[in-house]
Amino acid sequence: MSSQMQKPPIPNPLAVETISRIPQQGRSKASFQRMVAAARALMVERGDEEFTLLDVSKHGSVSIGSIYLRFESKDNLVRTVIGTALEEIAESEKQMLESLLAGSKDLGAFVLGYVNNYAEVLRSNAALLRLAMLRAEHDPLVAGPGKQVAERSAAQGTAAILRFSDEIGGDAQLKANSAYNIIFAALARELSLGSTGESARQYDWDLLKRELGKMCLAYLRADT
Repeated sequence: MSSQMQKPPIPNPLAVETISRIPQQGRSKASFQRMVAAARALMVERGDEEFTLLDVSKHGSVSIGSIYLRFESKDNLVRTVIGTALEEIAESEKQMLESLLAGSKDLGAFVLGYVNNYAEVLRSNAALLRLAMLRAEHDPLVAGPGKQVAERSAAQGTAAILRFSDEIGGDAQLKANSAYNIIFAALARELSLGSTGESARQYDWDLLKRELGKMCLAYLRADT
């Protein structure tokens, strides 16, 4: 089995350059990065977008004027934070899948490793994913790209499972699609993605990952 996935070209999840003025070098670039990092830290810490540009100015050691120069509005700063985060998450998923495919000798090793590692990618980014999903409800500049990222994740996860199609019983495409949807739905519910509240019922995280992996593997291997 080849260790490399075939990946179609993917558009930039959120065209950050269209909503901000990104400097290319020197102190201006470092200042820009501090603005984005400060806004991101505030969003994660507070769990919402209820911060001011003055807060960003203080946390990032940048002037209010320079923030407006780069972003024009707080909305564009928030969109840039989300766009940057989506790009990082997409890259994390890609690297995780490539590593797993290179090291998995069979369907069992891959599925168990995939559930475990994908769960950690989602968990480590859950706070920003929740905010991205909330903003997507009313902001098309986030909703469209967010949908692209979700579709890319589903396509990559399904394609990776199908690399072991000879071990999948029945309709491999249908089962791979269903397995991905089950995995994402279970993890997203536990992480409260798409809402600000807690999940309906808290499970032991490691137990959830282990049992979810075993259930999906049994489903994929079943003849019917």
